[in-house]
Amino acid sequence: MSCPYCCAETAEGALVCGDCGRDIAVPATLMAERDDLLRKRQELRDELKRARDEAEAFMRRRHSR
Repeated sequence: MSCPYCCAETAEGALVCGDCGRDIAVPATLMAERDDLLRKRQELRDELKRARDEAEAFMRRRHSR
């Protein structure tokens, strides 16, 4: 498991991060929700990049006519 604050690796079940000293006793459901939101954010970023690339290609084709 990694610390949600400093991303240092911590022992499974640790209550406090050995690196930054912050409380990491966060319920597993919240950690799972955070991971799901991070995954969704990356999917949206990827989708936005594809849309931008398509728009740029469209504009290049339009200007080359």
